[in-house]
Amino acid sequence: MDTTKKNRWLIAASAVSIHISIGAAYAYSVYTQPLVDIKGWTMASVTTAFTIMMVLGGGSAALFGKFVERSGPRKSAMLAAVLFSLGQAGSGLAISMSSLTGFLLSYGLLSGLGLGIGYIAPVSTLVKWFPDKRGLATGMAVLGFGTGALATAPIAANLIESIGISYTFYVLGASYFALMMLGASYIAPPPRNWMPARMKELIKDGTKKIKKDLTQATSGEAVKTKHFWMLWTMMLINTSAGIMMISVASPMAQNIAGLSTASAATMVGLMGIFNGGGRLGWAAASDYISRPKVFIVFFIIQLIAFTTLPVITSAFIFQIFIFLVVSCYGGGFSNLPAFIGDLFGTKELGAIHGYLLTTWSLGGLIGPTLVSQIYTRTGSYIPVFYVFTGLIIIALGISILLNRSIKKAKGQQEKLQYETSVSE
Repeated sequence: MDTTKKNRWLIAASAVSIHISIGAAYAYSVYTQPLVDIKGWTMASVTTAFTIMMVLGGGSAALFGKFVERSGPRKSAMLAAVLFSLGQAGSGLAISMSSLTGFLLSYGLLSGLGLGIGYIAPVSTLVKWFPDKRGLATGMAVLGFGTGALATAPIAANLIESIGISYTFYVLGASYFALMMLGASYIAPPPRNWMPARMKELIKDGTKKIKKDLTQATSGEAVKTKHFWMLWTMMLINTSAGIMMISVASPMAQNIAGLSTASAATMVGLMGIFNGGGRLGWAAASDYISRPKVFIVFFIIQLIAFTTLPVITSAFIFQIFIFLVVSCYGGGFSNLPAFIGDLFGTKELGAIHGYLLTTWSLGGLIGPTLVSQIYTRTGSYIPVFYVFTGLIIIALGISILLNRSIKKAKGQQEKLQYETSVSE
């Protein structure tokens, strides 16, 4: 197939269609109470399915990263469509059979595997199609993932009322399959060293320089570098802080800022908008101010937020800080693929991205576990902020060191290029 005739914006739309489908996983709370009421399963058992899916989301991204690179985005996205939609439809069948084990295997295992593969499948392709707008391109896809739940939640709620929860999973499973296969059928990598026409013109005129990646590394080479582990640690702390905030936002706002139950519910809804908006906004900003500086900004914002939140008396300002923290959480995920490209090139971006997404699984365990343990032992959310302030200080220090290290490496790279050109 001649990929030169493909439209890169339609490639981006294809990636968004895949991410919107798998992002529906964040609408899981719509199903929890109906499952408890209708099936009599415990809330702990029902939420276990979501935990399995989230852990496998990051785990399978790491496990299948090299498979995605070898097989290409189309085959990988098709496999993701099959696994994810089968998991959803299988959940409906398990519910109709009153099989909790079947539900855990379907929603947790199958959909979790599909989620991880579907998440990374389009990303390295998008980075290659948008060498001039890496942040914006990956931000669009990850925005789809962050907002998938916004579309799914009301639809699923209405379907449960009208046709029942089992048939809801059948309908949604079929819908996800169609949408993901539609995206997979068009997505394809560009020709080697492809550039958009406008970018070529600007380079030819001398008004734009080609930004060279720091290295072109395989996933095996990347994990042996300090840059990989610095980025991994930054992502782990950013993700843990964001998921912690998301997991207890409503009771925390009522407990500390005195919000009513209704106001806290409204705040949680707005958090979804800031999560999604942060994914696109911060990613687009990174194309202009650089990925390392965006992460420095993330941790400065969060440091101010976590040191201020315990003493805030204004409910409005309290919510603003929470929205900012959640936007940094979303922005971390959208900046990650472009940051990987800057550091390690696009040679095995999907595989490296998969390894770094292990922070997603770990953060999903660390954030909620820390906050629940601290609250259980102290009866207050205030100590949580002090613990995360310490973690954010560590992340800020690492982000500053990483920025300096990248600048130094780029300086050496430019010096070597100059000496080579002079010698020739």
